Amino acid sequence: MHPRFHAAYAQLAENLQSALAPVLADAHFPALLTAEQVTTLKTATGLDEDALAFALLPLAAACARADLSHFNVGAIARGVSGTWYFGANMEFLGATMQQTVHAEQSAISHAWLRGEKALSAVTVNYTPCGHCRQFMNELNSGLELRINLPGREPHTLGDYLPDAFGPRDLEIKTLLMDAQDHGFALSGDALSEAAITAANKSHTPYSHSPSGVALQCRDGRIFIGSYAENAAFNPTLPPLQGALNLLSLNGYDYPDIQRAILAEKADAPLIQWDATAATLKALGCTNIDRVLLA
Repeated sequence: MHPRFHAAYAQLAENLQSALAPVLADAHFPALLTAEQVTTLKTATGLDEDALAFALLPLAAACARADLSHFNVGAIARGVSGTWYFGANMEFLGATMQQTVHAEQSAISHAWLRGEKALSAVTVNYTPCGHCRQFMNELNSGLELRINLPGREPHTLGDYLPDAFGPRDLEIKTLLMDAQDHGFALSGDALSEAAITAANKSHTPYSHSPSGVALQCRDGRIFIGSYAENAAFNPTLPPLQGALNLLSLNGYDYPDIQRAILAEKADAPLIQWDATAATLKALGCTNIDRVLLA
């Protein structure tokens, strides 16, 4: 079990501990539960889905990298496939505050980058901030997405974001988590191809500046991040943050990063290179390259 889970695991009910023990045994537990694993946990504990998600929130919060705030937020995005995806706030010392990934963004981008097609609910241990409510409004689940908070009845995103402004107001038809493929040809080595694949998946209806990042760890594992724009612009999630989020959720640390590649268009209205390189250098990675999409 990864050390980050020890304290939270010890506080769980014994039947939940027993059922989770084989799942958490892998130091690189991928911070998700398959539909089959969720069913097993429900049977072992007698909890319904909502109660189980609340019980698991301390494990999600334990994934936080709260080096600035020292305030752990955990979230669980529940996919329509039945898979549950952990998320937590990710903060990066030496970078700017704008690089921070909020817990809801973490869980949602985790689900998206794993190939989830839509979400049915998000469970979180603290009330979503306005930034996250706006980020969630970009999803194809829209304002009907269910938000579960401890001690409260479930409400929809529409309840938490009244009189909302979002992609539909701008006549955007393809929403975050809808299938997208920008069609750029793969080239170069495996890491370059992974970055281009991530760029092809990116959600960029506002700037039309697709981009993707691929990070390779010392053991050869590759994590990708795709650019996810937002109708309100500022809640946009850069591709590097998506990749760093996946890397952390899977139990890796920044010194594990051996190489990084950004894929983007040279003439795009928005360029990720400077911010991507600066953030990676702040985290100790200097082997950074860029491939240009064509």
